[in-house]
Amino acid sequence: MKLAVFGRIVGEWIWGSMRRSRVGLVLLLVPLLLTGCVEYDVGINFESQTHGEIVQHIQLGERLKAFSSSTAEAWLESIDRRTRQLHGQVKRSSDREITVNIPFNNGAELVDKFNQFFNPDEGSPGQLASSPEAQIPDISSQMALRQRNFLLAIYNHLNYELDLRSLGVISSNGTVIVSPGVLLDLEFTLNTPWGATALVSDNALMPEIRNNGRQLVWILQPGQLNHLETRFWVPSPIGIGALIIALFVTVSIFLKDKLLPALGMGQRKPPKAKKPQPETANLGG
Repeated sequence: MKLAVFGRIVGEWIWGSMRRSRVGLVLLLVPLLLTGCVEYDVGINFESQTHGEIVQHIQLGERLKAFSSSTAEAWLESIDRRTRQLHGQVKRSSDREITVNIPFNNGAELVDKFNQFFNPDEGSPGQLASSPEAQIPDISSQMALRQRNFLLAIYNHLNYELDLRSLGVISSNGTVIVSPGVLLDLEFTLNTPWGATALVSDNALMPEIRNNGRQLVWILQPGQLNHLETRFWVPSPIGIGALIIALFVTVSIFLKDKLLPALGMGQRKPPKAKKPQPETANLGG
């Protein structure tokens, strides 16, 4: 994932400001000016065994877009390009707001598309060196999903690890100018039809539970290693359809074997009476 581009965008503006004014004053005003600079929400809507979508909503703050418009635009274009490569759709509400929808048909496709999108391979080393994201630190993002089929429903065990420790605004001498927490609002949301349960571990983030347990929302922590783990069930249309067909066949066989013979006997015609044979005259003596 290339979320660290935010650090570069904001860093360009801060560095230019520091050359024009006193450092102490700039550092005092930066947290106030840049709070909520970027809103980045990632969601997974897992509707059933065969349907779901990855949804992302990204909104750049007005100040951030104004001070670093060229870099921000290049980053949004990169998101647009990667989305279309994965057969998704992009909606640009404005020049600083974008919504992404990427469909998936099963759990394996979800993991494949999610990891491809957030860990892109966008060309040769020469092309990458000249891209707007070449000089920003890489951020590790990895999703894993283990599934088990119980005919009528699918059990899912999801693990997601996002390393945001390299995300921040760094000065030329290597010191941290601004904590990334004041620049970014990051959320990860999971929507399931039957609800989900967050698993507790030593380093796992705990989510906020909404919509009667059917929605879990994690507030991601910039500058830290984020680990999410949850389990949930989704209905299986294939299994439910197979069960309905099996019940239909069973009922049909029962009706054929039990009811149809009885109906046939009730409608059977009585046997015809035999006609009496005419008596022959005894012509013998």
